[in-house]
Amino acid sequence: MFLPFFENLRKSGIPVSLREYLTFLEGMKVGLATYDVEAFYYLARVSMVKDERNIDKFDRAFAASFKGLEDISFQDVMEAVDIPGDWLEKMAEKHLSAEEKAEIEALGGFDKLMETLRERLKEQEGRHQGGNKWIGTAGTSPFGAYGYNPEGVRIGQKESRHQRATKVWDKREFKNLDDSVELGTRNIKVALKRLRRWAREGAVEELDLDGTIQATAEHGYLDVKTRPERHNAVKVLLFLDVGGSMDPHIKVVEELFSAARTEFKHLEYFYFHNCLYEGVWRDNRRRWDQQTSTDEIMRTYGPDYKCIFVGDASMSPYEIAYPGGANEHWNPEAGQVWLQRAREQWKSNLWINPVPEKYWDYTHSISMIKEIFEANMVPMTLSGLEQGMRDLTR
Repeated sequence: MFLPFFENLRKSGIPVSLREYLTFLEGMKVGLATYDVEAFYYLARVSMVKDERNIDKFDRAFAASFKGLEDISFQDVMEAVDIPGDWLEKMAEKHLSAEEKAEIEALGGFDKLMETLRERLKEQEGRHQGGNKWIGTAGTSPFGAYGYNPEGVRIGQKESRHQRATKVWDKREFKNLDDSVELGTRNIKVALKRLRRWAREGAVEELDLDGTIQATAEHGYLDVKTRPERHNAVKVLLFLDVGGSMDPHIKVVEELFSAARTEFKHLEYFYFHNCLYEGVWRDNRRRWDQQTSTDEIMRTYGPDYKCIFVGDASMSPYEIAYPGGANEHWNPEAGQVWLQRAREQWKSNLWINPVPEKYWDYTHSISMIKEIFEANMVPMTLSGLEQGMRDLTR
């Protein structure tokens, strides 16, 4: 049944051999990925892809071969086979009604949440599921995975579901944005070109050969003409939020990123997650071991840079207001401290938000970021980008 998949891999240009295919079948035979689609994907990839440059080709071949696999209902599977109990444990999550969710109260603040977590780690001796206190799965406990709580710490869960976690105690992988993506429209480029009104500001003079020839012919003597050098003198520093709640906005942010790389000769970019803290990075695959100090960024790039943040500003308010409130690590200083330092360093600054403007008032953290930026936040629409470019030119 997997031969069409093997053939698709070969057609995609992946040099997969028969030996690698047999290794994959052996893994399936011993049950390494029997009921888990994600495990099946990784088993196939690790067995038949030996060069990371072929991962994108593999993803396309996998999608073409197993389209619709994720849509198979649990009822279909249960009617066909006897499902092991261990596999069903994850599905024991309670499906709470809106009324039940409304009854669940937060613990009472970030400090109380962290204090309670420390107590649970000391007291808990075994695994728990479906409860409202211990670290476990499902249920309404503030600590664990696949449950519901309006303010908790996510532990042992791959993806965000309710976007309620104050902290995430798992290591997640984020992908770099593609700066070569083909734009579906030229509108973003047109909007960004407003910044290029400074193309000749501060530029050195160069010989205007055509003007010199014409002036010399008209006047009868050598009349040298010069003009500002033709290059874009605008300097742009771009900070891009990646991962988590930004995943639904990847396409439009990639388009913006690609347009910016095309339009600006002097463009520097860095990634961050949710809020600016003490470190940023250029490669999401190395975001834990190859960070650049934000202090160093501020020392390296002078106040003549235009600073643009791109992010949905959707996070726990603790990430902005509290030391230690960062989603994935313990930050010595609050996020708002670093944002204020950035605005002081680069006076010409802007926050671009891909969330539609009509929803901003429903998210507390967006209001907080907007206040820090003194309302200098625009939506990622054509009119929003045009307004932002006008603000940066003042």
